Amino acid sequence: MTETAKPWTQPMPEAQFARMREILAAPSPVGLEGAMTYGVLKPYLESFAPQGWHIHQFLGHAGIVLDTHPGQDEMFTAMVVGHADKIRLQVRSIGEDGKVWVDSDSFLPGTLIGHEVVLFSEDPESPGQYRRLEGGTVEALGAIHFAEEAVRRGDKGVKKEQLYLELQIHGEEKKKQVEALGIRPGDPILLDRPIRRGFSPDTFYGAYLDNGLGCFVTAEAARLVAEAGGPRNIRLLFAMASYEEIGRFGSRVFAGELEPDALIAVDVNQDYAAAPGVSDKRFQPLAMGEGFTFSCGAIASEQLNAVIQRVAGEQGIPFQRDVAGRDTGTDGMAGVLASVDCAAASIGMPIRNMHTISEAGHTGDVLAATHAVAATLQDLDGRDDGTGRLREALRDGHPRLDQAEGLSHQCSR
Repeated sequence: MTETAKPWTQPMPEAQFARMREILAAPSPVGLEGAMTYGVLKPYLESFAPQGWHIHQFLGHAGIVLDTHPGQDEMFTAMVVGHADKIRLQVRSIGEDGKVWVDSDSFLPGTLIGHEVVLFSEDPESPGQYRRLEGGTVEALGAIHFAEEAVRRGDKGVKKEQLYLELQIHGEEKKKQVEALGIRPGDPILLDRPIRRGFSPDTFYGAYLDNGLGCFVTAEAARLVAEAGGPRNIRLLFAMASYEEIGRFGSRVFAGELEPDALIAVDVNQDYAAAPGVSDKRFQPLAMGEGFTFSCGAIASEQLNAVIQRVAGEQGIPFQRDVAGRDTGTDGMAGVLASVDCAAASIGMPIRNMHTISEAGHTGDVLAATHAVAATLQDLDGRDDGTGRLREALRDGHPRLDQAEGLSHQCSR
């Protein structure tokens, strides 16, 4: 493959960008992920899956798993996981003046002010059916004229308890007007901002890159593997999980049910190099546009990381080394949380402004992650002959620091 032919060095094709936009736009708040998994991802996976591949569905949540060898539990099994759930606001209560008070979930309150949202109201007459309400904005202070002086100066911020949805309700009995719409506590609210291409080359921005991007990469890696003929010796599971934002519950169900031998989580990561006010914290300077990331530490398997690094290096796919500490913060923890013995890895794509309406990413990083995942899976497939050889290699191949070679100063002259 020539340098100019490498997809991660080129602009993402418009058809592929449109597919990414469709996945990220699907309204899939925590607990209601079916719009992304069933509405967008399942039909796409079915469009290229060879005969014999199977999509698993589940009772307790709307996660899905594309399985290349259903029922063949004796095969070495590798799972790739993105998560479809989005953080959301929720209706908390309705005020007498028509204000719809909301919980901010995992958003910074100040990042929400003035943004348009969509409220999904469950029909009280038909539980389980939802209506879509547009035209509202998130507010907290109303106008600068009503804010205390410390807030005007910027010395004091907005508290989450101040957030409300402005529906422009007026007239008599404002609370009853809202209640007549069927709006009730618990109804989810999503930011209304689809992604679009950014100002700088190969960039894009919008809401909910976290973590429709992981699902997009997982689906695109599945397509690449299918187009290459599919795995011959190992079983692959391409998973779109739920509940990650509240504790990685969906992915641990996947791991518990399907018991993979290896698990690769795909999620967004931070662009620490551009993050405001963090330079003195000495984070690893991960940067948007410099390739995908892989985590070291926590439960990350050094053996699986070695494969990812080697394969990426052989194909010229740019990557960055991240530090996980005691928790990857991603679905990479699914196996150990489900008490399943598997080699785990966590890869990501650096983005800016995470958990805001203006998250920003680089298509080159997304394509680098996609091709790195596909190449890693194909490499694992090539290392197994169907006899358990790869499982044995992982069991016996753990690095031994007592066998580490001595290292002396490398003269720069």
